[in-house]
Amino acid sequence: MTGSERSPGNDSDLGAPDDKAPDEAADGRWLVVNGRRWRRTDPSLPDDVIDALKSHLGRGRSGVRTAKKNGTDDDVAAARQRVGLAKHGLGERGPSWWDEPESARLGRAQQALQKLDALDALDAERGLSR
Repeated sequence: MTGSERSPGNDSDLGAPDDKAPDEAADGRWLVVNGRRWRRTDPSLPDDVIDALKSHLGRGRSGVRTAKKNGTDDDVAAARQRVGLAKHGLGERGPSWWDEPESARLGRAQQALQKLDALDALDAERGLSR
């Protein structure tokens, strides 16, 4: 994904000039960058779950870039599926995390992480690296 397509929701250093620095919406649910609103990661998730999902998210984004350059449409779709799973797990897509009980939010994150780990295991069996 290019920088304009990529959600900056949780990056601590966006590399943006000072006049275009991100602003946090007053309610803490959104990050605003260049006038565009991005949903923040669910703050109730444990740090280890967030770290694992962000790792999958980064690898998925890298996979999208690589697949766009060297892969097939199926490779791009598979990489985008990984990005989507990670972002849903983080609460950045799908139902609004602030409208759900914390137990449901944690369950969604853990389920996404299990699916992503299973995809990694399947890729390892096939001899693919992600």
